Amino acid sequence: MAANPEITAEAAETARVAPRPDADALTRLREAFDRLNSQQKLMLAVAIAAIVAILAGAYLWSRQPDYRVLFANFSEKDGGAIIAALEQANVPYRYSESGAAILVPAAQVHDARLRLASQGLPRGGSIGFELMENQKFGASQFTEQVNYQRALQGELERTIEAISAVQSARVHLAIPKPSVFVREEQKPTASVLLRLFPGRSLEPTQVAGISYLIASSVPQLPLANVNIVDQNGNLISQLKDKLTEAGLDSTQLKYVRDVENSIIERIRNILTPVLGEGNYRAQVAADLDFSHVEQTAETFAPNTDRATASIRSEQVSESANLNQSPAGGIPGALTNQPPVPATAPLSQPAVTPPAGAAGGPAPTSPATNPRDPNRGQIDAAGVYAPLDPVSPPLAAQKGVTTNYEVDKTIRYTRQSAGAIRRLTAAVVVNYRMIKSRNGVETPGPLPEEEIEKIRNLAREAMGYNETRGDSLSIANVSFTAQAQTESAGMPLWKDPETVARGMDILKYLVIAGILFAIYFVMLRPVLRAMRPPEEKAAGGESEGEPGSFLMAGGGKGMSEELTGFAVKITKAKELAQGDPKVVANMIKDWMGLN
Repeated sequence: MAANPEITAEAAETARVAPRPDADALTRLREAFDRLNSQQKLMLAVAIAAIVAILAGAYLWSRQPDYRVLFANFSEKDGGAIIAALEQANVPYRYSESGAAILVPAAQVHDARLRLASQGLPRGGSIGFELMENQKFGASQFTEQVNYQRALQGELERTIEAISAVQSARVHLAIPKPSVFVREEQKPTASVLLRLFPGRSLEPTQVAGISYLIASSVPQLPLANVNIVDQNGNLISQLKDKLTEAGLDSTQLKYVRDVENSIIERIRNILTPVLGEGNYRAQVAADLDFSHVEQTAETFAPNTDRATASIRSEQVSESANLNQSPAGGIPGALTNQPPVPATAPLSQPAVTPPAGAAGGPAPTSPATNPRDPNRGQIDAAGVYAPLDPVSPPLAAQKGVTTNYEVDKTIRYTRQSAGAIRRLTAAVVVNYRMIKSRNGVETPGPLPEEEIEKIRNLAREAMGYNETRGDSLSIANVSFTAQAQTESAGMPLWKDPETVARGMDILKYLVIAGILFAIYFVMLRPVLRAMRPPEEKAAGGESEGEPGSFLMAGGGKGMSEELTGFAVKITKAKELAQGDPKVVANMIKDWMGLN
């Protein structure tokens, strides 16, 4: 009986591709690799090399240290010295894209700066007082003076370059020789050239600060002899502020802003716990008085009331001349003779008892009684004497001199500048979300009682003074969506930390995308081509699991492969039982006995 050629071919193919039970994974891999043509083998090698390169690059990229700026804007001489010191210390470095900065790993920035600072690097391109350390023996006085001037210029250059807006500076000092003659004495002068960073400028106060710095560093250097020029040749030492020329001062404007911001901050601190952040806005306008007022008052109070007047001193003088005949007679020497001295009587007059007394005279009339008060008498300047009815007194005077204290008040008043004349504040409060009966939240106005509480809090926070004319306005309105978004702060996509984190994630996503592209474009078709023909026809391997033929034992792929092999063995047994002659002829053909 002739053998069926189709059955014979199928059995032969089954016997050829059927895996041997003792075949290991390496043998199966070699057999699968032999099924590929030269183009597929090249594609597989390229895909594996690309995957290995990408994985190695990603690993090195993740392990690469973050480089930070060590020094920037240095001279070429300092750059060479810094590089030599870094190489000697085995510190890795690199240059920035523009070549104006030296970068080192972030973990070694501070350590490298301290090491270089101990070596005096960078020197800044100028020589300071370290020039005086290497003085040669036998140097002349002129050489020493020149070296001192160079060192002083270098120190001033380093100090000026410490200002943030100054990129480099050159200082030239002209110090004349001292002279013993006052008329021939000359003052030193200084010239400064400043190179500013692009887009930077110096304020008038900064220019004045540089001038004072140089004038204070050089002995007997007047401030007017310091001239400062920028890199464009503009004389900036005489730079004047236009606001100052117009009568305004920038410091005054800054002080007004500081006062307003401080009041706004006080209102914000007291309203934030009540209303929440972003639910209100506050603005304050302050009217300040910057006028300098000096007042001197001198007041004199009249001394009209003697009882309350301030008496410094008082002098009273009285004089009286009694019973002197008037000067008269024939003019001449005899008339001008002094009076003859009086002589005392030789007998003492008898003492008369008082009137009415025993043995005394009888009372007399006032006309005959010389001590009677009604009789003419004088009592002045301590003199008490009766008046002679025949010759009355010729001279009697009394003088009083009173000196009063001058009542004077001197008052000196100076009002401080920056006093608050008036404050005007405005506060806008957002609507509050109110939940309705159906659970929907809608914005609604605040109650009037709560608005009044907010007004009182804001008044106390701002220091409201009604006498001064302060005003406060509070409005309760609904904020727009844009205002609420702005009050929420910086958007998430603008946050630097979020952007940096997103860049890192994007980096790994790009690597993963490249790996997937290599797998689906190059590696997956090759793996499909490496599958055995019977698995391709039977669909033993699922679409998402190529390469299961490499599994040595166990697992889903191996169980499916063994199941297909058992089915084929069962068919071969049925064929041998049904037609033994055909099977015998096939075996003879395999062994070459026919």
